[in-house]
Amino acid sequence: MPDSDRPSVPRAGETLIDASQLRPGVYVRLPVPWAEHPFMFNAFVIADEEQARQVAALKLPQLFCDLARCKVPPLVKPAAESPSDPAAVAEAARLATLRTRQMTEKQARAKVMAELRARLDKAQKHYVGAAKAVGSALQDFARNPEESVRQVSEVSLQSTAALLADPDSAIVLIAEKAQADGAAAHSLSVMTLSLLLGKQARLPEEALHTLGVAALFHDIGKLGLPATVLRNPTRNKHEEAFYQEHCRRGQQAALACGQLAPAVVDAILHHHERANGSGFPDHLAGKEIQVAARVVAIADRFDNLTNPVDTRRAVSPSEALSLLWTREQKFFDHALLQIFIRAMGVFPPGSIVQLSDGRVGAVVISAESEKPLCPQVMLYDPDVPRRQAIIIDLAREDGLRVDRALRLQERPSDELDYLLPRRRLNWFHTGSGGTA
Repeated sequence: MPDSDRPSVPRAGETLIDASQLRPGVYVRLPVPWAEHPFMFNAFVIADEEQARQVAALKLPQLFCDLARCKVPPLVKPAAESPSDPAAVAEAARLATLRTRQMTEKQARAKVMAELRARLDKAQKHYVGAAKAVGSALQDFARNPEESVRQVSEVSLQSTAALLADPDSAIVLIAEKAQADGAAAHSLSVMTLSLLLGKQARLPEEALHTLGVAALFHDIGKLGLPATVLRNPTRNKHEEAFYQEHCRRGQQAALACGQLAPAVVDAILHHHERANGSGFPDHLAGKEIQVAARVVAIADRFDNLTNPVDTRRAVSPSEALSLLWTREQKFFDHALLQIFIRAMGVFPPGSIVQLSDGRVGAVVISAESEKPLCPQVMLYDPDVPRRQAIIIDLAREDGLRVDRALRLQERPSDELDYLLPRRRLNWFHTGSGGTA
């Protein structure tokens, strides 16, 4: 660990002070590990005299102060007081009791954070297994369609069961691309988004399973297409016509397989149809498009916005939702799009956000429906080990809110490594458990 990252080593711009110099408005950093003090953060601006007394009660031999981040300068160091003064003794006892209570609360908060991490780790484990199975199924579909359908069906069943059993943590959506090829990662993302939307639309469990299979196989017609076509965002009209044929090629492969439900085959053929008739290949409109195809269309478009072929064009989850609603609403089933946006929340999980106090974090749990602007956020704080990262519920924090969503491309790599450790996990979802 570089010296600048050690709690007891001053950083650039910091000066040494002691607790007697603290007052409201002074920025202080505590030179001890996060788990050894009762405060939420290692570094903060002193809020009031009570907080200054609490810091003093830690009896730390030194504190660090960054004058540039202070609202007021530290006090001049006073003469030492007699520790035997009765009032001082009583105050020390009061502060010791307060510290014990705060540490108990902090430990309870840490337990909640650990439970959330365990749920995310479990979801990640599910993803890794699913990615391997789907990658294999897609690659082997032409050679062994029966086994491919079996593998995909099993992934859909497991994923549907996980989503229904634990609506608060759902499934990690887009994990490291290194663990699966692009087609498998995209298919898994579209499957989970589709299942999330289908669940919120109250589709029965059997229909959800069929929807999951349809989403996993929706791009089966792209297998064998050259990368010069697939990965070219500026295709000419001949290349575009060739690209659009993937829907019919997928339908033909699905029919030849002979083991896929009609709704699955239809979604493979029509997931690029648009509600206003501008899609392909059959220019269907409105209710002419079957439900599974309408659901997959929304999920597919969202994932392509947040994870395009050209990563420089990627938008944040919140930007993608805004774009779908303000610019592309006419292309999708209006009711389903509303449900999808409501299920994802104003700041979808995985969004990097800036809070009203200037801190940066990643949304890890979407907001409850009663407070849509108050998700749970994991905060970036290099003084706190990543596995102990602080997660706050904005619905329970007075005066703290999300100011704005930030673009991943504009954030430093160390911040993203901390907040999104699965980061070619571009975003993930843990639902609030509410219904649409």
